[in-house]
Amino acid sequence: MTEKPNVLIHSAWYEPAMNRLDELAVTHHLYKAADKKAFLADIGPQCSVLGTMHYCPAWLMDAAPNLELILNFGVGYDGVDIPEATKRGIKVVNTPVVLNDCVADMAMALVLSGRRHVVQADRYARAGRWPVEGDYPYTLNVHSTKVGILGLGRIGMEIADRCKAFKMDVSYHQRTKRDDVDLAYHASLVEMARQSDILIAIIPGGDATHGLVSEAVLEALGPDGLLVNVARGTVVDNDALARCLKDGRLGGAALDVYPDEPNIPPALLEITDNLVLTPHMASATHYTRMAMGMVLYDNLRARLEGKPLLTAVN
Repeated sequence: MTEKPNVLIHSAWYEPAMNRLDELAVTHHLYKAADKKAFLADIGPQCSVLGTMHYCPAWLMDAAPNLELILNFGVGYDGVDIPEATKRGIKVVNTPVVLNDCVADMAMALVLSGRRHVVQADRYARAGRWPVEGDYPYTLNVHSTKVGILGLGRIGMEIADRCKAFKMDVSYHQRTKRDDVDLAYHASLVEMARQSDILIAIIPGGDATHGLVSEAVLEALGPDGLLVNVARGTVVDNDALARCLKDGRLGGAALDVYPDEPNIPPALLEITDNLVLTPHMASATHYTRMAMGMVLYDNLRARLEGKPLLTAVN
């Protein structure tokens, strides 16, 4: 193995996994610096590797002019300027596959919470309303419903498998039809929403999918429909979502992602009766976050040993 490289850690990830990089490299933690500008000016030129969570624009690459590798903690890399990295000869790796199961599990947790009002019923019970007001109002079933999955990639397939176990009728929409799956394909997202009880978004973020779940899609899903978003906050028109939830055009929603995290749109925070909010925690289990971190560790080790990167995206 070559001499230990300097790694600039822009943003922290799961600490036990992040700390493993110290076995292979000299790490410099920008997020801990009091004067980040001065820290970058001093340390940036020394670093050939950068560790980040979904974020590396061109200006950050400028601050590390000798950058050769970006370790992106997460499967999504829409905040990393891939064209710019490619132009500069910088390789980018992400952490696919290892988070599939936990994200799919969370999607189903949100489906159950959204349809069966688990969170709302918990508040009802804790507030002492049950003995005073009687049983909680009837909710909607999960089994034997029609679910449309927006994005049938690796995680989408795991969600589909779980939905089948719940006796759900599964269909999907994305840009191109898959020939290797036996699921109904909808060329139109609006049409899929119209024919679904539940819509689960698990499609990549970025300009191509910005606002894809539009007001028309939400209206098509309807007053008994449920939207679940475990993709990116930007794939949903959140202003339209708030309007549709408030006026009853959409029955409910359960969200784990938002456009400007960790900030949640104020209009959504006002809604409690038919909306469940979680703080982008779909992959946030000890098991999965350690596995994600080790994917980056293994990529860095491969780089230092002159072997092909394991999960390169460019």
